[in-house]
Amino acid sequence: MHIEAIDLNLLRLFDAIYKTRSVSRGAEVLGLTQPAASHGLTRLRLLLKDALFTRVSGGVAPTPRAERLAVAVRSALATLEQALEEPERFDPRASSKRFRIHMSDIGEGRFLPALMARLAPLAPGVRIETMALAPGEIAPALDSGRIEFAFGFLPEVRDTQRTLLLKDRYIVLLRAGHPFAQRRKSGAALLEALRKLEYVAVRTHAETLRILHLLKLEDRVRLTTEHFMVLPAIVRSTDLAVVMPRNIARGFAQDAGYAIVEPAFPLRDFDVSLHWSRRFEDDPANRWLRQLICELFVQG
Repeated sequence: MHIEAIDLNLLRLFDAIYKTRSVSRGAEVLGLTQPAASHGLTRLRLLLKDALFTRVSGGVAPTPRAERLAVAVRSALATLEQALEEPERFDPRASSKRFRIHMSDIGEGRFLPALMARLAPLAPGVRIETMALAPGEIAPALDSGRIEFAFGFLPEVRDTQRTLLLKDRYIVLLRAGHPFAQRRKSGAALLEALRKLEYVAVRTHAETLRILHLLKLEDRVRLTTEHFMVLPAIVRSTDLAVVMPRNIARGFAQDAGYAIVEPAFPLRDFDVSLHWSRRFEDDPANRWLRQLICELFVQG
């Protein structure tokens, strides 16, 4: 017999009769008439090809088959009830949930320090796991629950829920004291002067590569790396320049070892957003972390 043949209400009836050891009392528990309960028990007996209960003084007694079945039925009903009665609120202090988030390495540097510092007192058991997915993987991963959120400038990612976290722009980062940073050029003259620089590029950040391509600066790329976070050490100790987001560059420049130049790049302005799936819009845990992220990072 396949499970498709079983009506859930028959299992609830079986459980009630097993607990009360009476068809009539089982019917009362479920708000059924005794004829309806007797009819349901007959259907279940026919499906399982077992009497399930036999008459004894004061009620009924389960057969060996019913004894074995009762454990599984009770466990299944309890699991279902727990799922249906899941609280509408998420308790961060008691949770040990793992949230999986798409971030690039540069996103990790921008968002993780503040996020983890905020989580420590509010949700000490909550865990964060980041991963970098290809653009085409992000929306399916959100919809499947493989990840809960995606941070970043993700123009290729569509059909997700999103909220704007901050506006940013691409700039050129140089070492402090670089001769180029001392020149007072602007507009077209500054763009033309960029041809005198040599660059380090980041393979995994397509928009910076695209800017270099639009400016016809590919032949000025001396070094190509896989990750952004190695760049500060490279820029600080060489005359190489890097195209990167201003928000991140400002953090480096606070160390007084760097200079920022802001040419009027094509495509220089961009939005950094938080993405999530419509499927999980009302999930209490998703909603809680989403609100916390917005409190931390949405620019007023």
